[in-house]
Amino acid sequence: MGKGGQAHVKEENMAAWLVGINTLKIQPFKLPTLGPNDVRIRMKVVGICGSDVHYLKTMRIADFVVKEPMVIGHECAGIIEEVGSEVKNLIPGDRVAIEPGISCARCVPCKHGRYNLCPDMKFFATPPVHGSLANQIVHPADLCFKLPDNVSLEEGAMCEPLSVGVYACCRASVGPETNVLIMGAGPIGLVTMLSARAFGAPRIVIVDVDDHRLSVAKTLGAVEIVKVSTKIEDVNEEVAQIHKAMGSRVDVCFDCAGFNKTMTTALNATHAGGKVCLVGMGHSEMTVPLMPATTTREVDVIGIFRYKNTWPLCLDFLRSGKIDVKPLITHRFGFSQKEVKEAFKTSARGGNAIKVMFNL
Repeated sequence: MGKGGQAHVKEENMAAWLVGINTLKIQPFKLPTLGPNDVRIRMKVVGICGSDVHYLKTMRIADFVVKEPMVIGHECAGIIEEVGSEVKNLIPGDRVAIEPGISCARCVPCKHGRYNLCPDMKFFATPPVHGSLANQIVHPADLCFKLPDNVSLEEGAMCEPLSVGVYACCRASVGPETNVLIMGAGPIGLVTMLSARAFGAPRIVIVDVDDHRLSVAKTLGAVEIVKVSTKIEDVNEEVAQIHKAMGSRVDVCFDCAGFNKTMTTALNATHAGGKVCLVGMGHSEMTVPLMPATTTREVDVIGIFRYKNTWPLCLDFLRSGKIDVKPLITHRFGFSQKEVKEAFKTSARGGNAIKVMFNL
């Protein structure tokens, strides 16, 4: 029996299961046994990620294929209900933000501190691992981070997407002398923009094809916005517009879309000695002008995969007010069969939806 809780969960635990293309069903979800270093958490907030929508539409992302029913969701926060016998840092009643990936801690990347690259990573809602859109889950205590008193559970759940932006800024060494260009004003582009501002970037220009998302970016602190087309032949003209908007060097560009055109624009717009960081995963393969950027202008091209060691920094940014994620939360739903279906439709539709959340 764990400390501070009941030996058994009396109520039936329910979860949102992905059972087929465009089919989610709320069904019972049996919890694993609580280990000595685990905690049982009552989920209070779960956000919808673009990857969740992609799995719903296609049952796969790249080589990750949903072959049997899987619980969806990985952006989450909740309240501790029970702790394992060896857990010292958390007690029942604590509000926590949850890092969703469990690494092996034994492989070379893990031992070198790059646990996000662990080949045996067990990540919520990445098949065959179940996710967190459920009444309760069991998770390692060291991946649960206590929320500061002035940080809400919704903000805690936003630590997951925010971690992508924070980690991207760490990888690209963004600081007070870094002018930043961001390709894409979707949820990840916006959290990357907020992160870059928190890291001290003096000028941030954000680019997108959508007027509404650009207006949101401007409201949230972009110095300038540039609307672009989807046509590759417009790149040179749009790079000139970007340079005019920046009014200075483009030191770092984050491609938060990941398409041929966005990466081509990023490589052409970034000045000599700068960095292009690929964040988005729109195309699995690209044809881009890599040679002139890298061999003539020494533009470094880097990528990120998820994040590592970001939750404490995210929570500090939220606690201090350096980052405000609340304006990104545009839609809220309860946890019923009807609302789960409608929430995913809302997220997939886009439009004015940025972050769609469930309040359980």
